[in-house]
Amino acid sequence: MSITDHALAIEAAEAGAAVVRSHYGSALTRFLKTAGDFATTADVEAEKAILGVLRAKRPHDVVLAEESGRTGTDGNGRTWLVDPLCGTLNYAVGNLLTSVSVALRSGADGTVAASADPFTDEVFWTDGTAAFVRHGGIDERLTPSAESSLVDVNLDPPFPNKHVFLAARMLADDGFIEQFRPRVVSTTLAVAWVAAGRRAAYVTDGRHLRDSVHFAAGIALCQAAGCVVTGIDGQPVHAGGNGLLVAADEPTHAALLTLIQNQRPHRD
Repeated sequence: MSITDHALAIEAAEAGAAVVRSHYGSALTRFLKTAGDFATTADVEAEKAILGVLRAKRPHDVVLAEESGRTGTDGNGRTWLVDPLCGTLNYAVGNLLTSVSVALRSGADGTVAASADPFTDEVFWTDGTAAFVRHGGIDERLTPSAESSLVDVNLDPPFPNKHVFLAARMLADDGFIEQFRPRVVSTTLAVAWVAAGRRAAYVTDGRHLRDSVHFAAGIALCQAAGCVVTGIDGQPVHAGGNGLLVAADEPTHAALLTLIQNQRPHRD
């Protein structure tokens, strides 16, 4: 019996999450990638589990995974983006704020995605039409809400747009202080929480995040849930907009976009 793409995304994310849970609290070997960035045994083994699930059911699709890179042959226009452990530093020091993400890019669209929280037994998922959270085998529709006024802000480098936007500056803006309360999670989990109504918004710098293994699943979830999703310049993410601004509703998006634009140099 064939399996749907969204069911496969969920299965793959859950397989990776099971590996992440199994390694938690153990002695982890670290593999240095760049200055300040590393993978662990859990990252590598979780990715192997995810790829095993995808390869068994979709052997002809391309896979772009954080640790092993790009595998498979082009031709059918389908690419899976895999982040086996988003929040590696959190995980390595015993912090449970992590997620395992799998997304499918088919043509120009992010059609399906799943982001699994290894420690809450929650899987946030979308079939490209609507977004849900699965807990204990029960699916509940995701409903964005800005009621909390909590805004997750990614403070991790790099900052390619720092000449016009720096998250640390925004946090000190009186307008931000009056309207919002900052949180710093900096994982795909934070983006999923906007779709789930647990955060009012999420903001990060960066480039081409729609095609990033770190953000593809979260963006797909938020778009399917009805969030407002753009770059920090207000441009659609599919248009190559810089950074990412995800908000639960239009007023929240407009307020944050104004705060970001206030950082741009004034010209006489």
